Amino acid sequence: MDVLIKNLGLLINATLIATPPLLLAALGSCFSERSGVVNIGIEGMMTIGAFTGAVMGLVSGNGWIAFFCAGLAGALFGVIHAVACISFHADQTIAGTAINFLGPGLAVFLCKAMFDNSSDTPAMDTSCKLPKLFEGVFPTGSFWSNVLNVYSMAYLVFIVAFVCWFVFYKTKFGTHLRAVGEHPEACESLGIDVYKVRYICVILSGFMAGLGGAFVTLATINQFRPSVIVGQGFIAIAAVIFGKFSPGGAMKACLLFGLCSGIKTLAGQSNTISPNLVSMIPYIVTILALVLFVGKAHTPAANGKIFVKSK
Repeated sequence: MDVLIKNLGLLINATLIATPPLLLAALGSCFSERSGVVNIGIEGMMTIGAFTGAVMGLVSGNGWIAFFCAGLAGALFGVIHAVACISFHADQTIAGTAINFLGPGLAVFLCKAMFDNSSDTPAMDTSCKLPKLFEGVFPTGSFWSNVLNVYSMAYLVFIVAFVCWFVFYKTKFGTHLRAVGEHPEACESLGIDVYKVRYICVILSGFMAGLGGAFVTLATINQFRPSVIVGQGFIAIAAVIFGKFSPGGAMKACLLFGLCSGIKTLAGQSNTISPNLVSMIPYIVTILALVLFVGKAHTPAANGKIFVKSK
């Protein structure tokens, strides 16, 4: 019984570690997608955020400063995507694909330039990372230590999800962003600046994706490596589709995918299961979710469609 309770605590802990980067990126994706701009560049934005978070953690020695700077780096890539897709009417899928090449490429280039031709940043001290809640309060290895002694952002991310839901459904801006994703021409006729709303949403999606990437290097591990994101951006996009493009639905989907990652972590400790099979668990669940639910999701009517301001 004690072993079962301990494993349950470890599973919850692993879920709380795996969920935040997915949820932060998915919430950002919700803003972009619901405003009518497809953003598949989430992966690249998370990668540049992961790199910036690791570097700023080493430079500043403060996890929160590094975390915020990573969000700004992701926002910069959001600006690039917004300018290309909104102002210059580029194909949104191709622009997002370019971001996915640019982000990791720039991160590795800068890493090699800054750290003696190494594609990995040096390992950070614990003091440079995000702080943990309840550290030292409970006995090490106990159920409550496993559940509660996690990085603070693992809990704060659910408050962020609530704030995003509130913005979506309880504010004037949220009404505008949902409207421009459905009928931008009608919004323009009512005096709503479609370009402004979309710019804010796309930049915000980059900021949130950058935060998601930074959580990986400032909490999950302690350094940047080229493979640090390993498809988490695409899983976040799948969570948005699975969650029907809403913050609440995305949160539930990310918790599911985070749970699968937690199961993968625990199963990986067993010598009876092939590690290659174990590592496939989150991706198999993602594919199944898309196959079973993508047809039921209500995609915003103007999502991916070029909008040109009337003169």
